[in-house]
Amino acid sequence: MQVITIDSEVEWMVCRADAFRQWMKLPNLRVATEPGNRPMKAICVTPSRTLEVRDIPAPNEPAAGHVLVEMDASAINQGDKTFLRMPTTAGNPLALDRHEVWGASGAGRVIAVGDGVPAVHAGKQVAVYRSLGRSAESVGLWCERAQVPYSACLILPDHVRARDYCGSLVNVMTAYAFLEEIAEAGHKGVIVTAGNSATGYAMASLARSRKLPAIFLVRTEAARRALVQSGVEHVLVTDEGFTDRLAALSAELATTAVFDGVGGDLLGKIAPSLPMNSTIYAYGFLGGAVPVAIPSVLFMMKNLTMRRFSNFESRTVKEQERLAAALKTLESLIDDPLLATRIGEEFRFDQIEQAMACALPDGARAVLVAPSHV
Repeated sequence: MQVITIDSEVEWMVCRADAFRQWMKLPNLRVATEPGNRPMKAICVTPSRTLEVRDIPAPNEPAAGHVLVEMDASAINQGDKTFLRMPTTAGNPLALDRHEVWGASGAGRVIAVGDGVPAVHAGKQVAVYRSLGRSAESVGLWCERAQVPYSACLILPDHVRARDYCGSLVNVMTAYAFLEEIAEAGHKGVIVTAGNSATGYAMASLARSRKLPAIFLVRTEAARRALVQSGVEHVLVTDEGFTDRLAALSAELATTAVFDGVGGDLLGKIAPSLPMNSTIYAYGFLGGAVPVAIPSVLFMMKNLTMRRFSNFESRTVKEQERLAAALKTLESLIDDPLLATRIGEEFRFDQIEQAMACALPDGARAVLVAPSHV
C-alpha cells in the first residue's frame, strides 16, 4: 500500500481541494498526516476582509519561546472589528499568521512550552493578548489551540475561571502602559472619558493601586452607580452642567492627562474645563464620525496638547524588560473584579457573523467559545 505524507502546513488546504478529493477515491491509497497535527477549527480572515471558519492543522510542538494554549474563549473587542475593516487604524497593521487566524484576545490553559520558556508557565491558565508578542510562528487566537510567544500571556491565579478574563489583557495592558507613559511625562492625575468601558474599568483599578487621582466620565446614572459601588471615588455623569463640576474637580486633583476613548463632541465640551498644561491622549473613537471641535484659543490659553496613544508604540510593550515587569505586576492585580471581562453573550465559532454584529451595552462583550468548551 502506498503512503503519502502531506506537509502539515498545507495538508488540510490540499485535502479541501476538489481535485484532491477525487484523487483520494483511487484504490489502495492512504493519506498519512504528521503525528499529532490533527485538524482544528479556526476563524480566519478572507481576502475580502470577512471572517470564515476553516479547518487548519493544530500546532503540536511549540516553537522556541512559545507556548501552546488550549483555548477556552475569546472576547470580541472593539479593535477586532475596527482592525478587520481598517487594518492600519492603529498606524501599525496587525500581521496575520500563516493560516490567517483572527483575534487579539483570549484565555485558556498552557498545554506545552517551547525551549526558553520559563517553567512557571507550564499547565497554567493564561490570559492572552496576541499583539504583545509578534512572531512568524504564532497561530491564533480565535481557534481551538493557539501558539503564541510566552510574552503575550499573563498567568492567571488558579482560583479564577479563565473565561472570565478572555478579553481582559488588551484593556489592562493598555491602561498600564498609558499610566506608565503619563507618569514619565510628569502628569499627576487622569481624566478618563469612556469611564464605563472595559479600558475605563482597567484604568480605575490600576489608578487606585497607584493612588493616582482619577476622574471618570460616564453617560448614565446606572454606570456611575456601578463604578461607585466598585470603590471608584470620582465619577461624573455627562449631563447638563457637568463641565462646571469637572472644572472644579480637575483643578483640585490636577488631572492634566486625558485618556480619551470617545472623541466627537465630548472633547469639545470638556476642553474649557481642563487644567492648564493638559494633554489629551486620543485612544478610541466611540463617538464615531462626529468631528472634534476645540477653539484654537484654548490651545493658547491653557497650553493644551493633543496626541495619539497606542499601546503598540508604548515603551511598556516595545521594550521586553518593561513588558516582563508589567506582566509580573499585573499578575498580582488581575483578580480585581474591575479587571474581569464583562461577558454578555456567548457564541459558537459557526455563529461568527452574529457574534461580530452583536452590540451589547455597559461594556459587555460578545464571547467566542472554543468548540471543546461549548
